[in-house]
Amino acid sequence: MARALQPGLVGLQLLVRDYPYDTVMAARVLDQGYAYLLTAMTHRGECLGLAPSKLVDIGVHTIILDTVAYAELCARFSGGHFLHHVPKVDMKNDGSVMKTAHFVAADGWEVDLSLWQDAAGCGPCHPGSDSH
Repeated sequence: MARALQPGLVGLQLLVRDYPYDTVMAARVLDQGYAYLLTAMTHRGECLGLAPSKLVDIGVHTIILDTVAYAELCARFSGGHFLHHVPKVDMKNDGSVMKTAHFVAADGWEVDLSLWQDAAGCGPCHPGSDSH
């Protein structure tokens, strides 16, 4: 059975405030953002070249905005190591987004494939580094 998260109320409120999302879409985007980040934390140091889609990346950025909660997430799920955000400027379309969705699913997270269809302009910014 795939794992799922209950997205935080603050993240949902931020997404509804900043994007044209209703609470259902906001919850989907935030859930996939958490699944991506926790997968990246689980595989820290493995040089997998993980990358979110544009929509999943919106969820990731929303999670990171609440820096206190994000630091606690890193402390709890990344052995105390902070997963940095180092954005890449150039867009890429090299298959890494769908490869990442498969890693997320293999780690037991439910993957909302419709949110993983496009390439994101962020992560991995420096392939092989421990950053988003």
